[in-house]
Amino acid sequence: MPTISQKLTKKAWAGAIAKPATEFPLTQLPVIFGKIPNGLRGTLYRNGPGRLERGGKLMGHWFDGDGAILAVHFTDAGASAVYRYVQTSGYQEETAAAKLLYGNYGMTAPGAFWNQWLKPVKNTANTSVIALPDKLLALWEAGKPYALDLQTLETHGEDDLGGLNKGFSYSAHYKRDKQTGEIFNFGVTPGLNGELNLYKSDSTGKITQKATYSLNGLPILHDFVLAGQYLVFCIPPVRLNILPVLLGTSYSDALEWQPQLGTQILVFDRQTLSLVSRGETEPWYQWHFANGYLDASGSVIVDIAQYKDFQTNQYLKEVSTGQTHTPAESTLTRIHLQPETGKVTSIEQVLDRHCEFPNVPQQNVGQISRYTYFASFQKGTDISQELLNAIARFDHQTEILAEAKFPDNFYPSEPLPAQDTQNPNQSWVMTVVYDGNSHSSEVWIFDSDRLDEEPVCKLRLPSVIPPSFHGTWNQA
Repeated sequence: MPTISQKLTKKAWAGAIAKPATEFPLTQLPVIFGKIPNGLRGTLYRNGPGRLERGGKLMGHWFDGDGAILAVHFTDAGASAVYRYVQTSGYQEETAAAKLLYGNYGMTAPGAFWNQWLKPVKNTANTSVIALPDKLLALWEAGKPYALDLQTLETHGEDDLGGLNKGFSYSAHYKRDKQTGEIFNFGVTPGLNGELNLYKSDSTGKITQKATYSLNGLPILHDFVLAGQYLVFCIPPVRLNILPVLLGTSYSDALEWQPQLGTQILVFDRQTLSLVSRGETEPWYQWHFANGYLDASGSVIVDIAQYKDFQTNQYLKEVSTGQTHTPAESTLTRIHLQPETGKVTSIEQVLDRHCEFPNVPQQNVGQISRYTYFASFQKGTDISQELLNAIARFDHQTEILAEAKFPDNFYPSEPLPAQDTQNPNQSWVMTVVYDGNSHSSEVWIFDSDRLDEEPVCKLRLPSVIPPSFHGTWNQA
């Protein structure tokens, strides 16, 4: 009998991860279509796994790849870009040894099974970025951030933000209030019962306030949401079974879907970081939140990319091999809850379309936003075998979905809106696109109000940028 992998043929997206990505120095980018908007001034940063192999050995999960940062600087002189691996201590050690030395989320450390708990996992710094006034932070949820130069992407080393204790982590999914400059984030300290650590920072990134809350078991927490005066966590019913890990199983494979636990809701006060309420509701899984806000009645509205179960983890594991076969569909879903009690009053599907990497314009984080942007699949796509191949904007006011269509074998990254520096009513949407036909990468810029039309500009990148996770726009 042929195996599943023998039945599958690799799709075009697999070319983007077939080999480790190639760094390039600061390089002027040629415009291959259209014109760079005059009001687009600042830097687009993207972070994601640049390499998924070392010494002929494949890493165990897409999440295990070494982080590499792309910076695209937009100035009056045009656009220039630089692409560099984050020089984490683990990356440098494995480069010198020319082989894998560490375990991670989806793989165990080489050698005896007890290496899994004797040797720490490698901080891959591969998930997201935050641009601060004097540095760029490469973020990974199970460790400290790595600080880089905003222009050159030179790695300066781990950063404790003036308040991260030894062994504590700082998640990839911070929330920044553009009105106050405050930055909120969290980390989870592992144990038989994990601890949720909350952080509040000033606009420079320095931690000014901390709090700790005990969790039930050790769940997987990837993201949270800022909603007005509240920080809201939805904890899906996924728990780590520690015994298999001690016996040599990867963390990813030791995670168990336990729907009978339901989804826990934790609501914290953003000023005091104290627990306001705790509730429970039906089971679901989410990696990402789109946004949150308070409505006129004082209810918290939370938008998520909702999965019915944890099959998404298996799909993401398969991505690292270049062949996927597990369907995992999420939809944009709206949760209504009472902050004083944590009680969920309604759950409604907003769109019947796959939704991932959802976000809103930076100035709307924590407030009502007319628009939600996300990555998706074009209609008719076999989602079990393909990578995201569309981006879209949903207008909550008119309920109109505008979708950017891409040619066959073109794969965009998470869409990021950017406000025009000259006209506050104008914004642009940027995405890094892999062209699987020519094995090349480009930056596409769309008018946010004409996302379903041709991009206004396309820029050629010097080398292939593998599919990335998250990025940010840092306005000049």
